[in-house]
Amino acid sequence: MPEIIIREMQPSDITEIMEIERKSFTTPWSELAFLNEMYDPHSIAKVAVLKNNISGYICVKQISDEGHIRNLAVRPDLRRHGIANAFIKEVLDELRKKGCKHLYLEVRISNLGARKFYERIGFKVAGVRSKYYTSPDENAVVMMLVL
Repeated sequence: MPEIIIREMQPSDITEIMEIERKSFTTPWSELAFLNEMYDPHSIAKVAVLKNNISGYICVKQISDEGHIRNLAVRPDLRRHGIANAFIKEVLDELRKKGCKHLYLEVRISNLGARKFYERIGFKVAGVRSKYYTSPDENAVVMMLVL
């Protein structure tokens, strides 16, 4: 596998990001949502580049001493190649330097692959958000990692 480069998300990435977003989620974010993440001083917005193409992205919001993974996706054909792991490592390092103590996320209750991935890297189930997702309506599992 060629080297994965993690860098800051840029407006010029939006076309490739939106392609991944639409392939990954039934209720995709808008371009404006990603642009807001890029320019929010409390957000970390990164992309993974593999062979000069965007292979995934992560958006994390920092609120006081907590981080919240708001969006994370990897191109379907590149999943299970360490890209999500690289994102998490990068974000954890950055959040720790900023004084964060916990990292949270929500994941569809039916997304067993993602839930197992997060559990493997140390996240624990913290609760459930009823009817958090739409298209289809579904509960979210809230997961938390102590940094």
